[in-house]
Formats: sequence, structure tokens, C-alpha cells
Amino acid sequence: MEKYFGQNTPKLGFGLMRLPKLADGKIDIEQTKTMVDMFMEAGFTYFDTAFVYDGGESEKAAKAALVDRYPRDKYTLATKLCAWAGPQPNEQAAKQQFYTSLERTGAGYFDYYLLHALQRNNYTMYDDFHIWEFVRELKAQGLVRRYGFSFHADPELLDQLLTVHPDLDLVQLQINYADWENPGVRSRECWEVARKHGKSVVIMEPVKGGALANPISEVLQVLNEADPDASPASWAIRFAASLDGVITVLSGMSNTAQMQDNVSFMRNFTPLDSREQQVIRRAQDALNGDRNIACTACHYCTAGCPKQIPIPEIFHVMNHQRGNAEFRGRREYNIATEQRGKASDCIKCGKCEKACPQHLPIRRHLETAAKTFETE
Repeated sequence: MEKYFGQNTPKLGFGLMRLPKLADGKIDIEQTKTMVDMFMEAGFTYFDTAFVYDGGESEKAAKAALVDRYPRDKYTLATKLCAWAGPQPNEQAAKQQFYTSLERTGAGYFDYYLLHALQRNNYTMYDDFHIWEFVRELKAQGLVRRYGFSFHADPELLDQLLTVHPDLDLVQLQINYADWENPGVRSRECWEVARKHGKSVVIMEPVKGGALANPISEVLQVLNEADPDASPASWAIRFAASLDGVITVLSGMSNTAQMQDNVSFMRNFTPLDSREQQVIRRAQDALNGDRNIACTACHYCTAGCPKQIPIPEIFHVMNHQRGNAEFRGRREYNIATEQRGKASDCIKCGKCEKACPQHLPIRRHLETAAKTFETE
């Protein structure tokens, strides 16, 4: 049965995963308040956080910048329960996350509550810990208005989960034009499965962790030739927002400049027309000719790394060394790994690859990085 709701929800959501930071690494609450104000004043309402974002600081920032400053009926707030978080995941700790999130945010209830980052290697935890039943009880109590899950796996598993849990309201999917036909992500197929089940979709990673906001030169040339006044991010976000059944598209904005750009083209959103869809296809062709590592810098890989290797930062250096002098690449690599693990420290335990939503061959890439940056 079609359960699509949110037709009237503005198509831009504020993802609170990559909030601005101060010099000491803490979230810049004052700049976050300014960004929230810009977002709300432009008519947008959807905010997305999670129990694990910034070690809980993201939920606290949501309280300070949003909940304490706006009437509760003027915005919608989503957060997530991560069953596999912590050194010793268990049912009691997983269920406690909801009450901790409620206390951190002070929101009273959550408009959307999601089970976090379901993948092949963790989805059974939500069954083992009876989380599905727990969230249904929260919904019956009015503490959760709608529930679903965020997803980082194959369409076959998605189909299985939506068949077993037909009562859920939405699914949050990683969708962007770079991953639309990516065999490791299979965005198009996952979206098609969600629509087959009549589920509403929230889109995450529309700019692929910022990669499509600052794309490779070949893609930038395609976009600029089509419209020199449109930002690369606008093409990516509008592509995602143009899909059927979408509640909103989350953008993890990190400063006021990004917020200003995003609201400028999404305030009066229009779906991509046929000419613009052709531009996207040319951009996809340009991406397919590139060999960059498709890392979104989510840092799921680093949480359990026994050698504390800054994997996303190393991949960032690798992705941006094209055209740079050899010295510059080594210098940037040394900065990224200073007082942390180097690529050569990898013991090939595989924990990173099990956690990676992109299903990247991380160990092989680290071998390449060690040979590139650590050998004379």
C-alpha cells in the first residue's frame, strides 16, 4: 500500500552530521544558530541528527540551536538509534539510546526515528535486541511519530527488510548521481525497491560527502558549460530532490556559505527538466572515467581501527593529488597522519571494510597509499 507522505515537506533537509567547528574541535554553536535561522527563515523545517553523531554533541547542538529557540510545532526532528554502537553492544544499552537522545535534544518526541545504518554485518542486531518492537511501542506512546531506518546495503536486503516490516513509514537511502549506477552502492535499485513497497524516502549523501560540491575538473566543465551560475551542489541536490516519493534531501552543511547556497536554489525548487537530466548523464559519464576513491568521509571505518589510521583523510589526499607536485602530496599526507596511524600501520584486520557503507577495498587502497607516500 502506498504510504508516501511528506509531499508538502520542503525538499531540503538540514543534516546535522558535519556542523561547523571551533579551533578546539567543538561544534560552533553560534554559527549553527545562524545556519538554523537561515534555514527556518527560508521556509525549511526538517532536521536530521543521530545518537552517535559527534559523540552525542550533534543532538546537544540541536537543542541549543533549534529546540530551545523555536516552537516545537515549527520544525520536524529526526534522530537515530545505532544498535551496534559502543564497545559491548547489548539490548539495554541500545534501548537506552532513545531516552538519552530525548534528554539531549529536549524535543519531547521525535517526528522521525530511524534505526541507524543497517548493513549486512549489523542488521540482525536490531532483531536480537528487539529494537523493532521497541520502536513500535514508542510510536504507540506518541514518543515517535513515524519510524524507519537508514540503509547502506544491497537492494536484496532492503527488499527483505521492507517485506518483513511492512508497517514502517520511511527509509533513508544514500542517493546521488555518482552512485546511481555504482555497483557498490546501487542507489537506483534501492530507490526502486523502496518505491515498489510504497515507502517514502529521505535522501542522504546527495553530494557524496562533499565530493559533488567540489567535483573533478571533467565534471565541473560539464556543469559550467550547461549553467555557469549554478553551483555544483545545486545540480546534485536537485537531481536527488527530483525523484518520486522523496520527503526531503539531507544536506550536511558545514558553514553559512553552504547554507546560503543551498537555500538559494531550493527555496523555490523545480525538478530537473529533460535538458538538465542530459547534463547529469554527461556528468556521470565524466565520473565513470575517473579512478578516484569513492569515500564520503563518514568515518564509520575509523571507529574500530586498532591503529587509529585516519582513513578518510588519507583517501582525500589520494583523491586530490592529481596534477599536484609529488612534494605537495607527501606533505599533505604527513599532515593528515601526524600523531596518528599511517597507511603502512594497517594490520589488515578488515574491521574498516565491514563498517564501510561504500563497500570500499580499504586495505588495498591503504597499501597503495603507503607505497605512494611513504617510500622514497
